[in-house]
Amino acid sequence: MAEKDFVVKEKLDHSGVFDFPAFYAFAHGWLKYEEYIIVEDEYTEKVSGNSREMMIKWTASKTLTDYFKIEIKMKLEVYGLTDVEVEVDGKKKKMNKALIKIELRGGLVKDPSSSWEGKPWYKFLRESYDKFIIPKRIEDLTEKVALDVRAFKEELKSYLELYGRR
Repeated sequence: MAEKDFVVKEKLDHSGVFDFPAFYAFAHGWLKYEEYIIVEDEYTEKVSGNSREMMIKWTASKTLTDYFKIEIKMKLEVYGLTDVEVEVDGKKKKMNKALIKIELRGGLVKDPSSSWEGKPWYKFLRESYDKFIIPKRIEDLTEKVALDVRAFKEELKSYLELYGRR
């Protein structure tokens, strides 16, 4: 079984006006551009009157080498999503207003194909390999995971703030 090391957890809350479908597409597009494979693990939506609540969970992963993979888990919660009409650059446009909460968790997956798990001897070799031969590489990749997660969070934050200022 692959070994997952939790690296970083980031949170982002935003309340205001934005275009939810465009935000969703932006988040998905950013991960695709960074060559992540995205799996939507869960999508729930509750409608009450003209307001909606949603919870979306994604797992985004990117293979770095045969032995390492980055995994980002995103939990997106949307509360009180309503349609509003706003004026943008002198033109009326339909947008959304809501409270959005995002939680990002980044991890480094070692041996994602579990090729070192067949026998106890292989597991011992893998642990020795991790501890004595490649500790610097693990440290560098752990830093890369943290940088990717923080960069993703900052891009999402910038996108939401940009819409709020228009």
